[in-house]
Amino acid sequence: MTASGSTGRRPRRRPPARSRGLLATGLRSLAVRNFRLFVAGQIASVTGTWMMVVAQDWLVLDLSGDSVTALATVTALQFTPMLLLTLYGGRVADRYDKRALLTWTNVVSGLLALPLGLLVAGDSARLWHVYAFAFALGVAGAVEVPTRLSFIAELVGPDLVPNASALSGAYFNVARVLGPPLAGLLIEAVGPGTVMLVNAASYAATVAGLRAMRPGELHHPPRAAARDARVTEGLAHVRSRPDLVMTLALLAAVSLFGLNLPLALPLMARTVFRTDATAFGLLTAALAAGSLLAAFTGTLRRGRPPARLVIAWAGCFGVLAAATGWAPNLPVALVLLVPTGFASLSFVQAANHRVQLGGDPAFRGRVMALYTLILHGSAPLGALFVGTVTQHLGTRSALWAGGLISLAAALVAAVADSGGTRPAAPSGRARPPITRTGSGP
Repeated sequence: MTASGSTGRRPRRRPPARSRGLLATGLRSLAVRNFRLFVAGQIASVTGTWMMVVAQDWLVLDLSGDSVTALATVTALQFTPMLLLTLYGGRVADRYDKRALLTWTNVVSGLLALPLGLLVAGDSARLWHVYAFAFALGVAGAVEVPTRLSFIAELVGPDLVPNASALSGAYFNVARVLGPPLAGLLIEAVGPGTVMLVNAASYAATVAGLRAMRPGELHHPPRAAARDARVTEGLAHVRSRPDLVMTLALLAAVSLFGLNLPLALPLMARTVFRTDATAFGLLTAALAAGSLLAAFTGTLRRGRPPARLVIAWAGCFGVLAAATGWAPNLPVALVLLVPTGFASLSFVQAANHRVQLGGDPAFRGRVMALYTLILHGSAPLGALFVGTVTQHLGTRSALWAGGLISLAAALVAAVADSGGTRPAAPSGRARPPITRTGSGP
């Protein structure tokens, strides 16, 4: 023993207090049991989904002889239901139990993915099979996406929505990092059919997490508002808020023309860099790695972001997306896709928080349905844009055009914001705040 009476062992070093504080701040939503269950199930399910995206795109290119039109068609079919049905999906989310809705949409999605995987594994799939299943999965997604986005507030309560939303972006991008490279390896080893079967099985993880939750610990909106939920009321609420309108308009421009990288990347891999499925997976993973870093950074933010932050990230994304289109080779493209992914998710996340925290909680499902409609429902038109530009001017031109249009939209929004428009007070009668239910089934 030493003179001080100790055993002489070196004391265990603890992380600095500031580091521990940042970690605790970034992960504070995980203290909620229901949210932990939700995240665990989603990581498995979304990883399967991103594996499916790679397998589906690669299969379509194989079946169609590298047809840009076929790839744009399957993307358009998958997202057309978002364009047509998402507002109704938001109404359903505001009227009915979100946990039950998410359970059923995930069960249906798994049952839809299974036969396509079996067809592909049995070498019996045709292009029209992929089209049909993509459309059917899109119908389920038109209900699932706005319900899932608005369910986050019920899981953690209004005070933790920014943190929980950022953590949701984090697990989504963990899946984007893990899924595509794994899918690329599996496609090369055993074919796309096996990847699709893994995706079908992954939906069970989300269903298990949802059913293990404690319903009495959820934060529900007012029951009267839920019974009277109408799509037109949600649209009127947004129309009465100039700050929401500007954010959604900017989101529409960037989503339509700029956020088409998942469609452009397989074309870059095959037609520009002349690489295989593994390299395509790496391109997708590089984009996701930047998004993942942005998601973790977002967990440290509190409150509603200002308009200028949303606009700044839109402009940064436009510049980086255009620069990626000029990448001379695969390594340079991989390097550029990391900050591009960071800027794209930072913009989408800032727009999400500004919209979700800017409106009346009683309208949250319908407001987030409109957000979903703009972000995902614009994909069919975005696919048409990419397909047309690629066919006439080449794949690189799609990235150049999308990036420059996004930058132009950000500049227009900055000019509009400099006018100093203040958000109007929510229209209609006052609504009671979100309340927490008691215990019970």
